[in-house]
Amino acid sequence: MMFKHNFKKVLSATAFAVALVVAPAANVLAATNDASSTQQSATATSQDQQASQDQAASQSSAANQSSATAASASSSTSTSSATSTSTVKKTTKKAKKTTKKSKKKTSKKKTSKKKAVKKVAKKTTKKKATKKAKKTSKKATKKTTKAATVAVTASADQSHATDQQDDAAKKAAEVAAKKAAAAKKAAAKKAAAKKKAAAKKKAAAKKKAAAKKKAAAKKKAAAKKKAAAKKKAAKKSSEKAAKYWIAMRESGGYYTARNGSCYGRYQLLISYLGGDLSKKNQERTADRYVYGRYGSWVNAKRFWLAHNWY
Repeated sequence: MMFKHNFKKVLSATAFAVALVVAPAANVLAATNDASSTQQSATATSQDQQASQDQAASQSSAANQSSATAASASSSTSTSSATSTSTVKKTTKKAKKTTKKSKKKTSKKKTSKKKAVKKVAKKTTKKKATKKAKKTSKKATKKTTKAATVAVTASADQSHATDQQDDAAKKAAEVAAKKAAAAKKAAAKKAAAKKKAAAKKKAAAKKKAAAKKKAAAKKKAAAKKKAAAKKKAAKKSSEKAAKYWIAMRESGGYYTARNGSCYGRYQLLISYLGGDLSKKNQERTADRYVYGRYGSWVNAKRFWLAHNWY
């Protein structure tokens, strides 16, 4: 029982100390005031119990005296009448009842006294626990304040270091961005120069190809022209040869040769010449006649070969 009571004391003191550590200072003072008022009420209660015990003791002594008187009365009147015996019995019963009541009151007073003592001891323990809790709370507050100061200092240092890191990272990012922009600009410039050079090369190649094509076309035209000229020359030569051949067959080549109504180198009708017997008019009239009728002197020669005339 004593162990259980001590355990309760320790448990309540521990709980009270924990409450003091967690609760603010105002609650601690309030708890201290409550403990002192409780102690005063416990003291007053113990005084009341002491008075009650004294009263119960006096009643008990009175009961004992009445019991002794009843015993002496019963011994002296043992031979008396039945009426005095019944009176003694009643008196004895009353004394017993009074004794029982006094005993009950005494036990109640003892119990209350014990309870009061326990309460006082509990309040004393609480008071000690309160003092101890105050000290613990002060120490914890100091430790907490110190830890908070250290934490704030560490946080400030960490924040400063973080700011420095952020500044360094920002500067590094700016430098990297500048480098990247410069590299991008250089790459774009290089790509533009390369593109320009490629375009220039392509234009030069295109120009060269065009010049080559033009030269080829010119060469082809020249060759064609030359061929045409050659053909024309050959035609002219063949035409001249055919014309000469016919002239030699018709008049032996004389411009004054005459055969009936035909006259001149190509033996044309005199009416064709229109009265102009000159060499120039004979040549012009002969050409007009042959090209108008045969298309060429070569065709006229072919016709002459077939028919002996043209």
